[in-house]
Amino acid sequence: MNRKELPPITLSRSDCDRLDRLASAAASSPTSDFLAREVARATVVPSETAPCGVVAMGSTVTFRDDTTAQARTITLVYPDEADLAHGRISVLTPVGAALIGLPVGESIEWQTPDGGWRLLTVLRVE
Repeated sequence: MNRKELPPITLSRSDCDRLDRLASAAASSPTSDFLAREVARATVVPSETAPCGVVAMGSTVTFRDDTTAQARTITLVYPDEADLAHGRISVLTPVGAALIGLPVGESIEWQTPDGGWRLLTVLRVE
């Protein structure tokens, strides 16, 4: 499975509840399954005390794809708000599911559907 231990992630109670429902409602796919596993392993905190510098729904995130060394800035949104042309990435994409809950400076590695590996590092969260 993973070659690197999964990093700790933190979700607000409100994000956790909505993401759990979203992952359950989505057709069973590798991405919805991945999102469900991420939600299940998250440390959940009260919404009003969610820490700064952690990727949450609606966050604008700059991350580096460590495979290509390219940095990218996106806003993490729910599927109905996604718009690639405007940098709005759904949490039900592999990148979106990987980024949710990660703090600045942390990296996550996961296996892609084609058997390859991706490693993303969070550089900034707004």
